[in-house]
Amino acid sequence: MYYPDELIEEIRTKNDIVSVISGYVRMQKKGSSYFGLCPFHSEKSPSFSVSPSKQMYYCFGCGAGGNVITFVMEYENATFQEAVKTLADRAGIPLPEAEYGEEARRKESRRAKLLEIQKEAAKYYYYMLRSPRGKTGYQYLAGRQLSEETMKRFGLGYADGANSDLTAYLKSKGYAADLLNESGLIAFDEKRGAHDKFWNRVMFPIQDGNHRVIGFGGRVMGDAKPKYLNSPETVIFDKSRNLYGLNFARTSRKGNMILCEGYMDVIAMHQAGFTQAVASLGTAFTAGQANLLKRYTEEVLLAYDSDGAGVNAALRAIGILRESGLRGKVIDMKPYKDPDEFIKNMGADAFQERIDQAQNSFFFELSTLERNFRMDDPESKTAFHREIAKKLCGFEEEVERENYIESVAQKYHIGFDNLRKLVNSYAARTGLVQPVARPKSTVAGKSTPEENVKKSQRLLLTWIADEPEVYPKIRPYVTARDFTEPLYSQVADKLFAGLDRGEYNPATIVSAFVEEQEQRAVAEIFNTKLEELDTPKEREKAFHDILCTVKENSFAYYSGRMGADMDALNQVISGKKALEELRKTHISL
Repeated sequence: MYYPDELIEEIRTKNDIVSVISGYVRMQKKGSSYFGLCPFHSEKSPSFSVSPSKQMYYCFGCGAGGNVITFVMEYENATFQEAVKTLADRAGIPLPEAEYGEEARRKESRRAKLLEIQKEAAKYYYYMLRSPRGKTGYQYLAGRQLSEETMKRFGLGYADGANSDLTAYLKSKGYAADLLNESGLIAFDEKRGAHDKFWNRVMFPIQDGNHRVIGFGGRVMGDAKPKYLNSPETVIFDKSRNLYGLNFARTSRKGNMILCEGYMDVIAMHQAGFTQAVASLGTAFTAGQANLLKRYTEEVLLAYDSDGAGVNAALRAIGILRESGLRGKVIDMKPYKDPDEFIKNMGADAFQERIDQAQNSFFFELSTLERNFRMDDPESKTAFHREIAKKLCGFEEEVERENYIESVAQKYHIGFDNLRKLVNSYAARTGLVQPVARPKSTVAGKSTPEENVKKSQRLLLTWIADEPEVYPKIRPYVTARDFTEPLYSQVADKLFAGLDRGEYNPATIVSAFVEEQEQRAVAEIFNTKLEELDTPKEREKAFHDILCTVKENSFAYYSGRMGADMDALNQVISGKKALEELRKTHISL
């Protein structure tokens, strides 16, 4: 469905960007902007800014940026149309009804068709489980003590032993071969041609937060390998940005989320009433999944397997949760391996007790670390205490660090002052706070003459966006053509045209660009860091210098292109006159 520009702009303006993003990111006001931890990469120090005046966001760490529609698209992994619909519903703006006739279906995006294919596959697997051919799968699930109601709620299904039935079914629905290949449901080899990727497996549909099927996990019946097979990543299925069961857990309102390892663990916990359970999707827990959880909770309880692999996975997850600003705790399930086994043997009430007694993640790390040392050997015990001091240095905030020193000293009978001295000693040698490892900005460049030219143009556009009242004062001297970088010239042209009409909407300019990288670049243009200056005189001089630099670079650019180009010659003549006047002019801020 395609919407008029006027409607899209109404939806954007009626969704204040600070209000929308506050539902995803915890932010604090600093000056005229709001800052928080970036939801698109892992960081400890806030570099994600949201400007109410510009109605834009920008991360100085990873370069993500855009307007409110861009944010919803990137955060929710949604199409433009889906983001518009989400924001329209939020603002109470009715959208034209989509007509699913032949013409409208032809215009649907490839992504929407892939979602249709996943939905059809889920219906096929669901039907197959309840048919005579699905008897093996149904008996397996019933043997795992899943009720019919639970199987229905999670849409569980079965792929039988025939290895081309789903392929034939989807082809009968009219889906093209290239779409089927892209869906992740069909495999191909020279011997068998196109055939089903999943067969002889119980099927677990994976749904996004809006209950749309985006992929599948399949558990083999028997001893074949691999035991679990998952859909490959596709346009609609990003394993690192989705969690199994989140479509239900996001509305659980339990005050926390329980993170476990497998599909069956999630289903067993939901059946027992622990509807806040989710699981990563056949891969290690990621920062993207932590950021997804952060939208719904501040505390995550880890219910990983109690074996060695599960402990190591929990340790990795603890670090990711901490870096994402989430509190982590660990549920002890011994003597059982996982939540499914525990609940079957001990019941829901006993599991709730384990939740209530969940161990602080830092103390879980220490108890795991302690196994590597002999507490009856003074040398080994001292080495353990040094490792504790090393880990305590990871707390950047002094109050938090002091509280942990106190608790750890009490638990391990070290003595508060002794442990504090050990921490301070280690910090003095190694540095108390380790610098945050941030991804390199996708928009950062080297300090070359070309980059300096671009930076001066970005600085001027940012200054005008921050203080649009300066535009009438510089209008006689600068035009959009003075911005010699093509993208910057387009942005300047749209910004200046809007200001000439008395309209100031930097966020609207973002919507004029289709590609994500272009939108990020536009966001960076409007968020270039300006030097902090103390006095009005210093600010006026800095502004005048930037303005002259942009004009001088423009003059040099067109001078080098004159030749037979009359347009460049005219630009040089007018530019030289404007530059001479500008150098003699004082512009008051």
